[in-house]
Amino acid sequence: MDEVMTAADASSRYRSATSQPAILPSNIPLLSAFLAFSLAQFLKLFTTWYKEKRWDARRMLGSGGMPSSHSATVTALATAIGLQEGTGASTFAVALVLACVVMYDATGVRLHAGRQAELLNQIVCELPPEHPVSNVRPLRDSLGHTPFQVVAGAVLGCIIAFLMRNSS
Repeated sequence: MDEVMTAADASSRYRSATSQPAILPSNIPLLSAFLAFSLAQFLKLFTTWYKEKRWDARRMLGSGGMPSSHSATVTALATAIGLQEGTGASTFAVALVLACVVMYDATGVRLHAGRQAELLNQIVCELPPEHPVSNVRPLRDSLGHTPFQVVAGAVLGCIIAFLMRNSS
């Protein structure tokens, strides 16, 4: 049987074929994750200033500090997927497990590695100058997050995902 094409069908096909591609992708979970990461890194400037009374632009590129950008990123991703596809979707389950692993790692392994780096740096500083290790570059000690920093990042990620969903 032959299909009949109406003028409305033809014009909608023409518009979809000739329309310009979007400059930004419309993937709300991905955009939410990137925005949460960027905002968390930017906020580290102000939390560092509040705590240490100095501006340190390197905080925007470094790990550790308040709020946790890793937590903000994975929480925004999981929340946005949950809002878009439902909490029963397998993609939400994967994102939720990823978020839990990242946040556990931030408060566990990475936090304790940073504390060990602090102690090792202190030991190296107390070595006599002639010791072969005394001139070694200090280890990075701002690696992990306190539980409060992780929760703050997670709350920021949830807020960003909700705002992104409501803005689209």
